[in-house]
Amino acid sequence: MAPLEPIISAQDLSKRFKDFQAVDNLSFSIFPGEVYGFLGQNGAGKSTTMRMLLGLIRPTGGRVFIKGSEFNNQCRHLLQHVGAIIEKPDVYGYLSGWDNLRMFAALSDTNISNSRLHEVLELVGLRGREKDKVRAYSQGMKQRLGIAIALVHNPEILILDEPTNGLDPQGIAEMRNLIIHLSKDQGKTVMVSSHLLHEIEQIATRMLIIHKGRRVTEGRVADLLDPKETLFDVKLRDHSVDDVVLSSSWASSIVTHQPGAFTFKLHPQKMPELNTWLVNHGAEVMEIRSGHSLEAYFLSLTNDAANPAGVI
Repeated sequence: MAPLEPIISAQDLSKRFKDFQAVDNLSFSIFPGEVYGFLGQNGAGKSTTMRMLLGLIRPTGGRVFIKGSEFNNQCRHLLQHVGAIIEKPDVYGYLSGWDNLRMFAALSDTNISNSRLHEVLELVGLRGREKDKVRAYSQGMKQRLGIAIALVHNPEILILDEPTNGLDPQGIAEMRNLIIHLSKDQGKTVMVSSHLLHEIEQIATRMLIIHKGRRVTEGRVADLLDPKETLFDVKLRDHSVDDVVLSSSWASSIVTHQPGAFTFKLHPQKMPELNTWLVNHGAEVMEIRSGHSLEAYFLSLTNDAANPAGVI
């Protein structure tokens, strides 16, 4: 069986704004039918990356491929395969949901029927409210209308930038169920960025974590969160034995390191052995904390001196 080809990919994608490197040689591939989680702290470069994928801003370097073809200003037709919401939907509050949808459909190069408009309204759960003015919609309804607009030309790929921003818990659950439905039942490929880590953990098949515009890790959520391997935060009294730890056989298990503090990824049964080894090599172990959630993993990878608390 031939290997699956990516439906969208980035190769060494970079974007620099004067002295600020927003995205730095970022590469990844998204495959047909998957929900691809895109994680990073605010300012990590998620929205900038998505804008480059859509041709909204020009990369400083690197290339974007859609369905195997390089995307550039001469290949704008490739966007017919993509629907997107970046930041928040640009809809007109004084118009009804139906009129907003019909107006955006008219901008498409394809001839979209009224039956298709009804179909996408049904899909996003807005049938019966399409004649209401959008200004009367809740934030969740506006988000779902934005997704209806992105879907109206029936694209294969959907790119959603923070689709749960500003939603209450019910709205978040509805958005989560909609994304799962679009992937499993409609066959859409969905790239979704979020800082709500628990949501990505529930919906994504694979995920990419970026920090300061650079790739930190990528993989299947099930593999990254393998319960057989747990993240252990180990705090030492000082950093006098840091070099010894970094040059030892335990170094391959280190996820992050700061002076006097390490995060190890280990089978739980290995932790007593590590603790004994540290003590035997002169370390004074002050604290050991464990956890294997996506949030703990994310924070362990993006915690640094500029963000000592790991706040997102």
